[in-house]
Amino acid sequence: MPTTTAVILAAGKGTRMGSDLAKVLHPMAGKPLVSHVIAGCTAAGISDLVCVVGWQREAVAAVVEPLGARCALQDRQLGTGHAVLCAEPLVHGDEVIVLCGDAPLVDGALLTQLVGTHRSRNAACTAVAARLADPTGYGRMVTNADGRLARIVEHKDASPEIRAIDLVNSGLYCFRRADLFDRLRQVKPTNAQGEYYLTDVVGMLAREGAGVELVVTDDAGSVLGVNTPADLATAERAFRARPR
Repeated sequence: MPTTTAVILAAGKGTRMGSDLAKVLHPMAGKPLVSHVIAGCTAAGISDLVCVVGWQREAVAAVVEPLGARCALQDRQLGTGHAVLCAEPLVHGDEVIVLCGDAPLVDGALLTQLVGTHRSRNAACTAVAARLADPTGYGRMVTNADGRLARIVEHKDASPEIRAIDLVNSGLYCFRRADLFDRLRQVKPTNAQGEYYLTDVVGMLAREGAGVELVVTDDAGSVLGVNTPADLATAERAFRARPR
């Protein structure tokens, strides 16, 4: 049975929250956002956890380390690909789940589905997507003629035709470890942000025919990140409405 490491991206500042507090430390239902992400991993039976920290690193580490996570430092904010690469020395699993530390509604059931799909299809990468009536701001999942994922295009880099796509990237993936880190070292910051995009790895693997799978969740709210105080309020309402 393959072993799994979860890499939680929690290094960003979150300027749109209008607060000096690191975004992943904002409370939802009495706990920091990143604590809910870890709880989702635990519910899926994933105990090998790495948290990528940067902004307010000591404060984030003080929350996640007692919950069993090891911390990897991203000392410069150079994008999601760079963040995951910073975690490489601490990743021990055969497969790597990448999660956003500001997506507190990702639960154990979805993570279990993700890993199950990834393993059953012997994929190099499996990504989670959702459909949104208004996909503005989100990366778009571009599929080929047979419905398989071909690439992910960030909103700022997308043409009008691609921006019309309503299938969006959740930022939740499962990779084979070797495939992930080998391709990450090939990523270049040739995009509107000048950053190293983790999404470029997905496109590389798809072009190589390495096996890229897609899980489309019916519950779009469960995978969306918290970027503003309004998002936080929406997430808390959804969390409190869940059956206990």
